[in-house]
Amino acid sequence: MIGFKELKEKTKSIENDIYALYKAYRDPRVPWYVKIIILFLLGYFISPIDLIPDFIPVIGYIDDILIISVTLYIIIKLIPEEVFQDCRNKAICEPISVKSKWIVTFLIAIIWFVAIYILLRFLFPSFLT
Repeated sequence: MIGFKELKEKTKSIENDIYALYKAYRDPRVPWYVKIIILFLLGYFISPIDLIPDFIPVIGYIDDILIISVTLYIIIKLIPEEVFQDCRNKAICEPISVKSKWIVTFLIAIIWFVAIYILLRFLFPSFLT
């Protein structure tokens, strides 16, 4: 059975890999189709909305673990090994700033509000006029 310390280290490793994917997204050596998959994974990782809500015990987190782990594995296999290793090293050496975290959170919140507005506008055209 995995202990708390091992779980915490694995979580930190996944966080570093996610940040490395952000670095890879900005790298010109990464193919365009991999960048699209990276965008979807980063959007899912950062998004407050999940397929199965996290408040459902155990199952709410399992979907996140499966989706993120499998997609992360696929993306890492699609990126040339030296490119991903370079991005991983950059992610470890250049941690993300608190300001950047707030900016990304704010942008994602705006995207969700706009998406909800468009959906409501489409479903109930006379409701928001």
